[in-house]
Amino acid sequence: MIREAAGLLASGKLVAFPTETVYGLGADATNVEAVKRIFTAKERPTFDPLIVHIAHLEQLNGVVLDWDDRAQTLAEHFWPGPLTLVVKKDPAIDDLVTAGSWTVAVRMPANPIARSLIALSGKPIAAPSANLFGQTSPTSAAHVHEQLAGRIDAIVDGGSCTVGIESTVLSLVSEVPAILRPGKIGMKELLPFLPDLVLSPQIGVGGAPLESPGLLDTHYAPKTPLFLVEDLSAYTRRKDLGILLFEESSLSFEGEVIFISRKADPLEAARTLYRAMRTLDQKGLTALIAKRLPDEGIGLAINNRLEKAASKDLVKR
Repeated sequence: MIREAAGLLASGKLVAFPTETVYGLGADATNVEAVKRIFTAKERPTFDPLIVHIAHLEQLNGVVLDWDDRAQTLAEHFWPGPLTLVVKKDPAIDDLVTAGSWTVAVRMPANPIARSLIALSGKPIAAPSANLFGQTSPTSAAHVHEQLAGRIDAIVDGGSCTVGIESTVLSLVSEVPAILRPGKIGMKELLPFLPDLVLSPQIGVGGAPLESPGLLDTHYAPKTPLFLVEDLSAYTRRKDLGILLFEESSLSFEGEVIFISRKADPLEAARTLYRAMRTLDQKGLTALIAKRLPDEGIGLAINNRLEKAASKDLVKR
């Protein structure tokens, strides 16, 4: 199946495949027509850039133009893994991949199926998450099938994703490196290599191209409105609500409850978050309710996803 899927990628087709973060929708990053099909299949606007995935460092040739010592050191320590580096792009990569930016986001996934697929295709693979634009990311092949069946050429089933949220995106295009999107690899892990690192999630300002996916104000959203609240006790009697819990609670809820962790384990919460959101989204509820996690480690990344998925209105008690 992997060899067949790699052949499809090499011939300009679209293939969804597992990574350790979420399932990606892959196309040959050097084939503009194939990349166009990603945007069509996902109904994705072309101002949102794609991440280019590689299987080995040699595939950086023709993708990046400036690979400095910082990038090399980070790659040696964190690749393969859930870290995306934003660097200067090679002109051979079409502007459609990078949303018109002079930079490109690149990553080497840890999932062995993903790396085998990319290596066998012989191509760097542009791949956003394998779902309709702006909606909850998929962490299983079934999730991909729900939204993209009939829109793409193949789905490689690699089971559930082990991390469960998108990669950390780290920009190295200025003297001061910046985390543009938090993920499993955080400040604690990166600071020993980048003492001047800053956390700078931002949206393109003044019409400037986005450096990375995941920077738009609304993203990862279920169809059912999601609200972040400070006090869950105000919503115990609402049967029409879905509640995402991070730990066991003394409260008794009349609504639909799903634990993303029962022991306040942020790694488990990241792994199950999107699956839980999708499950509740299918129950015909009025709204989903969640509380922020402690803002540290991967909890920061989970809060980032919840905040972007959340409705900007207020939920009624």
